[in-house]
Amino acid sequence: MSMLDKLKGMLKGHEDQARQGVEKAGDAFDARTGNKYQSQVDMAQRKLDEQIGNRPPTDDQR
Repeated sequence: MSMLDKLKGMLKGHEDQARQGVEKAGDAFDARTGNKYQSQVDMAQRKLDEQIGNRPPTDDQR
């Protein structure tokens, strides 16, 4: 079993909390770097959301 499979198993049922953590970490990184890497951070957040199991986007997201 790969590490990603283990993480997905641990996150099962807690997807919303994981998404919130990803969003909060990205925002903190943006704040510390003065948004210098904002596009890369946003891309990483999207990729992690996909791995978690992305829900359909709403109007207030991104």
